[in-house]
This record gives sequence, C-alpha cells and structure tokens, in this order.
Amino acid sequence: MTLLFVLLLAPLSQAQEASGPDTSRQPRAEDLREILSARAHGMGGAWRALGVGAESGTGNPAALAAFRTYRVELTGAWDWAGKDAFGMVALADSATSPLAAGVSYQLISLGQGVERATGHLNTVGLAIPFGNSLMVGVSSRYLLLRGARQANAITGDAGIIFRPAPIISLGISGHNLIGTGNAELTRYYSAHAGVFAGLLTLAADVRADFETHGRTTLTYSGGLEYLLGQTFPLRAGYTWDGFTRSSQLGVGIGVMTPGGGIDLAYRHDFGGENGRLVALTLKVQVQ
Repeated sequence: MTLLFVLLLAPLSQAQEASGPDTSRQPRAEDLREILSARAHGMGGAWRALGVGAESGTGNPAALAAFRTYRVELTGAWDWAGKDAFGMVALADSATSPLAAGVSYQLISLGQGVERATGHLNTVGLAIPFGNSLMVGVSSRYLLLRGARQANAITGDAGIIFRPAPIISLGISGHNLIGTGNAELTRYYSAHAGVFAGLLTLAADVRADFETHGRTTLTYSGGLEYLLGQTFPLRAGYTWDGFTRSSQLGVGIGVMTPGGGIDLAYRHDFGGENGRLVALTLKVQVQ
C-alpha cells in the first residue's frame, strides 16, 4: 500500500518541482541523512541494521519487523556550532500485527541568519517478515522545506534485512528512489551489518551516493554498544564523511528499563562544519 501510494504521487511530486530548486545555492545532501536518535548518534551513525529504535523506518524500513515490540520515541538534537537543530517523534508497531508499521515526524532547522531553512519531514514505513530470517520493507517520505533552501517533494525508500543467525543482521537499502529533481533528496544506497553478542552490540554502515556533485561519494560508519549491569548502555562510534572529507566521533550513555529508557549522545566533528551536537531521546517500549 505504501509503495502504491508513493508511485501514484510521484508525478505530483515531480510537477511540484518542475520549476527546479534554487540553483544559486548548493544544498547539502547529507543534512537529511543525519537526523538520528541519540542512540544512533552515540554509535557513530551505524544503526540501519539493528531495528531496535522506533526511528528504524527512516533508515532501512525492513528493520521495523526485526523485533516484535511497540515503541514510541521523542528525540531532540542541537548543534551549537552549526546552528542546526531537529526534533523527532517516532512510533513503530511490530507486536500487534504480522505487518510491521512505523510513522515519524521530524522538524528540522538548518543554518543561521539569511541561510536559515525550516523543514518538515514525514515518513510512513511498512515491513513484512518472512520467517525469522528475512524482512522486506518500503517507506514513503514527504519533505516540505522553506527559507533559504526550498523543497516540496515526495519520494520513497526500500530495504531488506537478512538474519542468517539470531545474533547477526545484514541489510541493504535504497533511499530517495523516486527522483524529485531536488538536491535535498538525492538517491543513495546503504549496506549495513549488526552483531548482537550478549551484552555487546557491534554495527557498521556504508553509504554510497552516485549522484550528488556528479561523483561517487562513500560514507563509512562503525559503532558499538555495551550494556553495563543490564541497565546502562555505553556507546561509541566513528564516521568518515565522504562529502566533507572529515571525521565524526560519537559517544553516548543511557538508562534502560523494561518499559523504555533515556539516551544521551554527543557528536564531535573533526573538520568539515566542525559541528558540536548533543541529542536526547526519551522512549517507551511494550513487548
């Protein structure tokens, strides 16, 4: 149903963008790819294969079906160096039906002064499991961006998660697969992996963009999480950003309870925009 919705609205999206984006500016394609929960920021942006958070549908939508839970999350983040900020409300349900579903709303504020832009990004995702080893998902996304950077477009993502063993998760996904002609929503692909080894979780993510700036751009992320005393997760991760040719270091802590928890993360950019970002996520979970 989501895929049909995306396909039916694609001509409308393209008509909305017929006049084209403001080519006098060079929008940063990575901005909308870094809207993450505090847990994902703490793990260096390596999160698409894990399927633990309610925001899973904004990464690989197939990950919505990875665990049979009902999840609600509220996230806020602020980069006081780059003056970027965002808030996210996400809901995911894979417990009440064989068909997993997720909905998220993200309020985005980018830049400062005359460069300020404000956006609304809405995502609806569906995923279906085939046994315990294979999950397939699709999502539709609508972006409305106003200010110094303009966008009014609909696109979609699709992905697959394969779990050859209960402790291993492998995935591939394609993003912004319906072309909008908007530099904020360029097409890219991701391959990702996760390992759940008891109290330790390891994750890796590679993103490939073949369109932005007319060249192939790769971004690499890796992270880990260790659950201390069954309650306190400790996280660390690293990203090499192929767009800015710079490094990012993420660290995070949290508190987990059977019904939810709190996550806090800090991301430090070495080069590039020299960002200094802090993120906080409040979450509720019912199994």
